[in-house]
Amino acid sequence: MTENIAALFAAAIAADPTRPLLTWYDDATGERTELSGATLANWVAKTANLLVDAAGVAPGDPAGVLLPPHWQTAAVLLGCWSAGLAVDGARPGERAGHPVEVLFAAADRVAEADGWPAGERYALALAPLAAPVRDLPAGWTDYVIEVRGHGDHFTPYPAAGPQDPVLVDLAAERAGELGIGAGDRVLVDAARHPDPVDWLLAPLSVGASTVLCGNLAPDRLADRAAAEKVTARLT
Repeated sequence: MTENIAALFAAAIAADPTRPLLTWYDDATGERTELSGATLANWVAKTANLLVDAAGVAPGDPAGVLLPPHWQTAAVLLGCWSAGLAVDGARPGERAGHPVEVLFAAADRVAEADGWPAGERYALALAPLAAPVRDLPAGWTDYVIEVRGHGDHFTPYPAAGPQDPVLVDLAAERAGELGIGAGDRVLVDAARHPDPVDWLLAPLSVGASTVLCGNLAPDRLADRAAAEKVTARLT
């Protein structure tokens, strides 16, 4: 079994890069965004290139992430892990506030992030159609604007990042605990499963795909599960 998250991601999309891998719903805005493995891999590559070329990070450097479950969060996290970084702040209860080389924050958490020492700072609106941040604060760069200018291909570092072995093992363990198997289409209530080990890494570890739902409306659950051919639920 691989100890490298980038290799785990590559294996999850290798059989059919065109199949839906991550589908995002936000019932507060009506947004639906579907990413195939190839499309998510493109965002991940662009993010990793941004980190290396613009932020100047090196393997083992720390990154801070203050982002909720979201398809753009998946791109940021997988991009960080592809570049061999150690990510803090993304998992519930994880420490935050120590110096990092690069920091990603949702626009509504910028004030919280202002006290976090960082070399480069990227804000995300997490808006439909990957819209940019309105009224971008001073000292911050808009992730979705900046990332689009970077390369579509990135070769992940072969060595596992500082967190990779632990997270890969934990993802496999959680997939078993959550009842996720190969080929499953997993509907996830983002509010109840905010840990990226649950909504991102566990499905990837077994070759499942994810329907990630923010602000999930209970009255839409049955119809959505049917429409998305859901075979497992984390709700």
